[in-house]
Amino acid sequence: MTKKNSLMGPDPTKPQRAGDVEPLPGGRISFLAPLPLPTGESALNEGAVSELNDTWLDYGAGWPGVFGNQLVLGGAFKGFLLVAVVMPLVLSPFMSERLFNALSDGFIRNGLYMSATVLIAGLWGVISVYSKRKKVIPTRFHRQRREVCFVPEKKNGEGYEAPVFVPWESLRVWIFETRGVTQYGVQQQYGMGIGYVLPGTNQWVKTEFMTPALPLALAEWEALRGYMEYEINTLDEIQSPLSIREEGDPPWEGAHTIRNAHRRLHRRRRNGEVGWFYTLGWYLYHLLTFWTLPGYLAELETWLLRRSGTKSLPPEMLEWSKPLPKEQWAKPSEELVRLSEEVRRIRQRDPQQSIEEVFAEAYRDQGVVA
Repeated sequence: MTKKNSLMGPDPTKPQRAGDVEPLPGGRISFLAPLPLPTGESALNEGAVSELNDTWLDYGAGWPGVFGNQLVLGGAFKGFLLVAVVMPLVLSPFMSERLFNALSDGFIRNGLYMSATVLIAGLWGVISVYSKRKKVIPTRFHRQRREVCFVPEKKNGEGYEAPVFVPWESLRVWIFETRGVTQYGVQQQYGMGIGYVLPGTNQWVKTEFMTPALPLALAEWEALRGYMEYEINTLDEIQSPLSIREEGDPPWEGAHTIRNAHRRLHRRRRNGEVGWFYTLGWYLYHLLTFWTLPGYLAELETWLLRRSGTKSLPPEMLEWSKPLPKEQWAKPSEELVRLSEEVRRIRQRDPQQSIEEVFAEAYRDQGVVA
């Protein structure tokens, strides 16, 4: 999932509620909240939920991955092999033995130069991404307070404004689909947005993310809604079946990710899902990328981010994030409870009905007006 910076968002001057639809150029926006009603879809996290515990959930920050480190290390090693080994083998039939021996040291030296160049470029890229990640402040959901904390970025991009604390049931959530013509043809885009219009203004505090398909946007929302309503309590419950994260693993990638992939490879090999050629290619790729070393580097970067992340959070946000005594936990409104039960009843009766129609029918049945 990737963050979406777009000027095509909901109209901040209009009141919205779950089930409302607004047109977009080449598409539309469908609102899922307020109120945060259940959609009936399965909850799923594709990486946007970076961490959760019994009190709060962080959304939108993400963690470093293993693949980027594999590209850097593998690129450096393959660059060395190409210049120091493959090139001499290709050129040797066209050279005399004397000339080849004279140039052999140069091949190795140039291979080392190539490897060092790739490593330096890769290290610069990693440091650049790390610097950006370190400044990101996630959107935090506090289910005991039933509130959501946004920390808006300043308009000049240098630092952040004061935190904004939004009541959970007032949060605006939408999914969007747009279609546009580019030089590559017609492209369909999907995503989910969460935000809040600051009282007395038309200013949005929001964040939007792209997803590969509309059902995945609904699934991401269900992960957030389910957590806030105590229907989901661990990352394992919203784990993607395609992910190589296993039960009990931390939310970030690391050496365990590669070990999980290794076990999955052998399981698929035993089940006849992959052949010996695929297995050989898998081992060759991971040998060229130094096996679990990219995972350990990802763990180191994650440790540094976690160490500096708490320090970068505003003091008001840290204080707000503390757990509350159970007797002080906020409760859902009667209206939300009543409408949620009605939505579930309608969905059970007609699973094929669109979510917008379900919400509209629930409002009518419960006598709720806009």
